Amino acid sequence: MEKNKSTIAWGLRILVSFLFIISAIAKLYPSPYFAISTFEVKQLYPMGFSPEVAVFFSRTLIGIEMALGLLLLQNHWLKRFIIPATIALLVVFIGHLSYETFVSGNSGNCGCFGELLPMTPVEAIIKNVIAVGLLIYLQKLLPKGSDAPNFWVLTTVLFASILGIFMLAPIQPPAAEFTVSQPTIVPQDTTSVAIETPDSIAAPVAKAKVDTVATAKITEAPKEPKKAVSGYANLFPTIDNGKKILCYFVPGCDHCRDAAKELTEMRKGNPAMPPLSVIFMNEEADLIPEFFKEAGATYPYQIIEIIPFWNTIGKGKDTPGVKYYWNGNEIKYWWGINNEKFNAGELKSVLKKSYDELKKTNPKL
Repeated sequence: MEKNKSTIAWGLRILVSFLFIISAIAKLYPSPYFAISTFEVKQLYPMGFSPEVAVFFSRTLIGIEMALGLLLLQNHWLKRFIIPATIALLVVFIGHLSYETFVSGNSGNCGCFGELLPMTPVEAIIKNVIAVGLLIYLQKLLPKGSDAPNFWVLTTVLFASILGIFMLAPIQPPAAEFTVSQPTIVPQDTTSVAIETPDSIAAPVAKAKVDTVATAKITEAPKEPKKAVSGYANLFPTIDNGKKILCYFVPGCDHCRDAAKELTEMRKGNPAMPPLSVIFMNEEADLIPEFFKEAGATYPYQIIEIIPFWNTIGKGKDTPGVKYYWNGNEIKYWWGINNEKFNAGELKSVLKKSYDELKKTNPKL
């Protein structure tokens, strides 16, 4: 009987230990700085952490996860301290995820396993509740007085784990700030507009039609939204003039490449589509030529650092991001790979809509 209990106990220890160790390692995937920076922006900033505190807290938390995973496999203070501490951490995670689900809904990646294994908040809550149940059962299986007394083992593993994370993902100097202002109405520009730098799929220049009949009626110019400031003119000088498409892509992201290919196909079928510009995250930037080769076209682009990129794309948003602007006004924003993901059919539909049609659904125009 005791042998069976011991076998079950070891099975539970290995299982929960594996979950914690994988969770810590996953937060360093696909590269430590990218993964941890993404975790900070998406998980810690919304909780109120400042960038200065987040860089230390994120690495310390991942180090603690790693340490608890390792310490579950040894016997020093296991029953009296390690298991209760692990349960407490999971309960904190459950509380935070429950709050996020209540406020924002069950969408997006909770970040428990980083980008390696995306999970929704509800999936993560279920996983954590099961882990708590297994640990409580493990606590009952372990005999009283089974703890070894060496506290130095705990502190050594803990500090070594935290130090290891700081070494794998050293804190880097703050990236240059990049802020995007909210669209603000500005006076209509009556001056001539500079021509947008063309991409590799050039739109045909419309030829002016001359009416030879002297009494011909002068057609009224179509209505357009008032000029606004998108906040991207420092990257793309003419983006607030006329219709434009702005994309947020990560060079190595398969979903981003798929969206770029769709946009290229649309432009081939309709060369009069608005000019397209790209903001790339500075992660695997060497893959940009390969990205454009797969997309089937080369577009004007800028590269910005990881944290400013996530701040720019918007709270709770994810790549690929595709925005349609008209005179600096944000008309439509597609993002991520779930409900709000880019849809070529929707873009075709919204491009056909007149100013009056758009104003019915967006009075701010």
